[in-house]
Amino acid sequence: MNYIISAGTDAGAEKDINQDSLFVRTIKTGRGRMVFAVICDGMGGLSKGEAASAALVSAFTDWMNAELPSLAGGHIEDGAVRERWEALIARRNEEIKDYGRRNGIALGTTVAAMLITGERYYVLNVGDCRVYEIADGLVQITRDQTVVEREIALGRMTREEADGDPRRNILLQCVGASESVAPDFFFGETKRGAVYMLCSDGFRHELTPRELRDAFAPERMAEAAEMKASLERLIGLNKRRGERDDISVIAVRTF
Repeated sequence: MNYIISAGTDAGAEKDINQDSLFVRTIKTGRGRMVFAVICDGMGGLSKGEAASAALVSAFTDWMNAELPSLAGGHIEDGAVRERWEALIARRNEEIKDYGRRNGIALGTTVAAMLITGERYYVLNVGDCRVYEIADGLVQITRDQTVVEREIALGRMTREEADGDPRRNILLQCVGASESVAPDFFFGETKRGAVYMLCSDGFRHELTPRELRDAFAPERMAEAAEMKASLERLIGLNKRRGERDDISVIAVRTF
């Protein structure tokens, strides 16, 4: 399988410091090309959120360089990815907490990470970054780890009520600011001719699902330049609509 990849990030309409961090790369392996992508949203209400997000992206890129080559040498089991990524998150959660204690600051980050192979995708999520699959429609792969999503799952709130609830941005956990972290994992079959999108919450607040689907429709993403133009247009649209949070997005088109 082949891929087109693109990414973009912006501090938003009001902030001077962008606390998001991201990384995406196509990797050649003995089992064909793969894509690894990770996006982290440092906590805007906590000091040094950008340090937490950058540290976690660095940890995942180190994993990609050190461990993925051996993992990709054979069939990649869901359980093997889960085990290694859970250990990575647990280790970084402790390291970021220790850094904060030593320096008298609070810091943390959400994260969505994705490995795409020709047969299967592997997704980790902590917090409210999202991963979407865009083919015939727009499908949200991840599930937000927020108070309102928990209330919806428990049947105590409707989606419409959640959209207007003042707690909609309150996280249940994040890396570096939680005593322990339990990532969610999602696995599935990679679709040829689809777009996989990872984004921070600031990228989607001011956009409708229809706008996301239309902008990243696979039939429109035949070239890297077209994908980059769509990313930049939607980042600009978010800012014009007053998005105050950091705005970050990664897109991967499969062929």
